[in-house]
Amino acid sequence: MSEDGRYGLTLIVFIGSVFSPYYAWAGWQRPENHCAFNIALYDGKKRYWAMTERRADRLETSPQCLRIDQSSLRFTPTALIADLHETSTPWRRPIRGRITIPLPASFGPFHDLDPHGRHQWRPLNPHMRVKIEMDEPRMHWTGHGYCDMNRGTEPLERAFRQWQWSRARLDQESIVFYDLLRRDGSRHALALRYHEDGSTETFAPPPLTRLPTSGWRMRRLTRSDRGAAATCLRTLEDSPFYTRSILDVPLFGQRAIAVHESLDLDRFRSPIVRAMLPFRMPRGQWWG
Repeated sequence: MSEDGRYGLTLIVFIGSVFSPYYAWAGWQRPENHCAFNIALYDGKKRYWAMTERRADRLETSPQCLRIDQSSLRFTPTALIADLHETSTPWRRPIRGRITIPLPASFGPFHDLDPHGRHQWRPLNPHMRVKIEMDEPRMHWTGHGYCDMNRGTEPLERAFRQWQWSRARLDQESIVFYDLLRRDGSRHALALRYHEDGSTETFAPPPLTRLPTSGWRMRRLTRSDRGAAATCLRTLEDSPFYTRSILDVPLFGQRAIAVHESLDLDRFRSPIVRAMLPFRMPRGQWWG
């Protein structure tokens, strides 16, 4: 997010897109045949969204670079550079530009999200400043950012029913909460503090607090100081199975701005919901 809150950007790069209806219809075979750059770009009330899925012949990988069609990620000694060349849906507007993500000297460990280690999460740089240089739409800005990765060996909906995730920014640290409801009914919570000097600590999570449901009646929960209410400032994405929101959250006696995500995988695996997804996630041979 930019300092003034006007601009925001989320970039997710998929190989074996967990939300792909085409991947599900293919029986979860050949993950390299279902890859995508998902871009959500926010400029005040304007929104740009791209998630065009590409086939394996549009994927190139090396130890230092990943390319999907005309968009790429590459490592330099100090940063991860994303060069974007995508087309938005549904209005087919170009999204062209560069994101520069500074990287620390070393990364944190992987965290198991399920008891069997089939789903793992790893923060790469949870407390940083990111640089955005967009040619289309035209915008240049810097702001606070966060970078992580997930990997898995099975579809998300086999292991989980719901999850709530958030990353809150304080003056000299970032706070990450993961709250998972697993398919077997068990729950798992992670609460981590990432300090500006690179150190990390786990802590006992504060209580869960309920947020207003979304337009699609999605249930949203977050964690905040006991007796203090969190506020939803803005809903960035609202779908039948997923929301992304900006929150004002009291943590450690401070007011923090947080990005929050809520995912309902029971809804996601509904055949009706899957049939709706191609309108937001076109396949490359039809879209470009």
